[in-house]
Amino acid sequence: MSILFGSRSSKTFKPKKNIPEGSHQYELLKHAEATLGSGNLRMAVMLPEGEDLNEWVAVNTVDFFNQINMLYGTITDFCTEESCPVMSAGPKYEYHWADGTNIKKPIKCSAPKYIDYLMTWVQDQLDDETLFPSKIGVPFPKNFMSVAKTILKRLFRVYAHIYHQHFDPVIQLQEEAHLNTSFKHFIFFVQEFNLIDRRELAPLQELIEKLTSKDR
Repeated sequence: MSILFGSRSSKTFKPKKNIPEGSHQYELLKHAEATLGSGNLRMAVMLPEGEDLNEWVAVNTVDFFNQINMLYGTITDFCTEESCPVMSAGPKYEYHWADGTNIKKPIKCSAPKYIDYLMTWVQDQLDDETLFPSKIGVPFPKNFMSVAKTILKRLFRVYAHIYHQHFDPVIQLQEEAHLNTSFKHFIFFVQEFNLIDRRELAPLQELIEKLTSKDR
């Protein structure tokens, strides 16, 4: 595994997950981008009329994966085995990795290793056509929502780590507005459909209240 981490400073961390052009999901993504462009994030996350909730959650989950991937990709030089020997979100929150299949018992590892495990795991879920069907008419599995909730819960941890441990470089890189908008969109989305337990959001609770209070 060490070779993989040696080449990690390439700017994007994982290849972008593309939604096939011409597909219904692509149309949904375009709809989401258009409403986001209006600047009203609360409206942008709402389920479009007549659309399937699973499909809407799937399209947005892929989009958040791509956004976080890109945001984390800008600060990988600052998130190293030395600077972040544990995966944390401030002094009170530390995350240990387990995926239930390859690593059943949670392991303590550095933040870059944890995020690599996490993003690889998410990518595998997104690429699994039985979980995230991209073809029209292929039904979503019965456990889709619980899988999506786990993905979003884990993606939140990357935001939490960036905010707590790497906010200074984000400011230096002038990525602050981009990070805040992405995170605010993410929070409105998970709140709208009740996708992440409140307890899981605790590391960024103050920030969430600050970002969302303006839009009540």
